Amino acid sequence: MPTRAAPQEEPSTRKGRATRERIVAAAADLMYRRGVAGTSTPAVRDAAGVSSSQIYHYFADKDDLTRAVIAFQSEAILSHQAPLLARLDSIEALRSWREVVVDAARRQNGAGGCPLGTLSSELSDDHPWARDALAASFTEWSEAIRAGLAAMVDNGSLRPETDATTLSLALLAAVQGGLVLAQAQHTTEALEAALDAVITHIHDHAIPPA
Repeated sequence: MPTRAAPQEEPSTRKGRATRERIVAAAADLMYRRGVAGTSTPAVRDAAGVSSSQIYHYFADKDDLTRAVIAFQSEAILSHQAPLLARLDSIEALRSWREVVVDAARRQNGAGGCPLGTLSSELSDDHPWARDALAASFTEWSEAIRAGLAAMVDNGSLRPETDATTLSLALLAAVQGGLVLAQAQHTTEALEAALDAVITHIHDHAIPPA
């Protein structure tokens, strides 16, 4: 794909936005299954049902398209996770969130891994712009977890001195590490063990019922 100096502007029409979204969704699916390096412009063109000129119209180059894919995957994950995390009000609710995470991996027999984690493994070392975008996505995810744990502190489920920030990072690390092992082993055992270990540690901060 030809390289251009700057990212293209967002389309101003509904039809243009729909076309751009179709391209990004197709590229996200291909990059998830084949990797960024294994995804070509013609493959995206064919999967999205658009012309090459339309891709060039909406995206300056492959990096620009990949940046859009990172945003797409981040939004997809957070739009699913944030409502669940916003309802955290007890250890039981935290375990329910754990079940949602594990069930999603179990339905794929552990295959696939986390879309953001997969992109990070491929891009972070050699593409600073991708590393920055992915780091921001992980930070947003961690913040959603932290807000849920902080709510549990506020409602008296966890002790006031509980470090919600550190625990949120531990939970996110458990998710990411567990999904990497699930992808390699095609089982969710490691994911379940990692999440259970962190949740057990969080339970140690719980305030016993009166």
